[in-house]
Amino acid sequence: MSVELNGAPEKPKKASKQVNAYHHGDLRTALLDEAANMIRSQGEAAFSMRKLAAALGVSRTAPYHHFEDKQALLCAIAEEGFKRFMVSVRVADDCTGKSPTDQLRAYVERYIASAVAAPEYYDLMFGGHIWRSPKLTESLKVESYKAFQAYVDGVREWQERGVISKRVDTLRFSQVSWGTLHGLSRFLIDGIYLQGEAVSQMTDTVVAVFLGAAGSEQ
Repeated sequence: MSVELNGAPEKPKKASKQVNAYHHGDLRTALLDEAANMIRSQGEAAFSMRKLAAALGVSRTAPYHHFEDKQALLCAIAEEGFKRFMVSVRVADDCTGKSPTDQLRAYVERYIASAVAAPEYYDLMFGGHIWRSPKLTESLKVESYKAFQAYVDGVREWQERGVISKRVDTLRFSQVSWGTLHGLSRFLIDGIYLQGEAVSQMTDTVVAVFLGAAGSEQ
């Protein structure tokens, strides 16, 4: 029995070969990346699982082996975005020996760079419609919490090292400063700020504002 795809009968043997061209894990990653790119270029409203399968040259049912439905796929893209974000902003490994202030600056730089480099993921990571959905996945909640908690832990460490005053509430400062980074990243992603050469100056200003508002003890 053939299946209609783009108005033409799909050849079962050909589809099978295309699916087999991907290893199990590779197809899942390919689905996430291609879906994110399609949503970024065409908009989420125009995106469908059928179009995704066609774009990758796999059977119409192949995406459903990995994701229950479109919502599950969107949550998975956001979840993957947080995982990649965590790797991108990590400063502990390669900033050892640098001053706490320089580590804070490195985090700010990497946050913005990570968001701007992968806007298709960032859009879904912080997409309100996903977070308001009753089908929000637990795994996405876990990954997003881990990303924010890592930042909170970093703020607490900066407080211990005197870069940020201990008089400042750790959680509230983390929420406000995280929101500042998010807002600046959104301006850059949306094209409101286009001066790439100004990013370094903005980063320095953000760090200065954070330290000043938090009452640095250094």
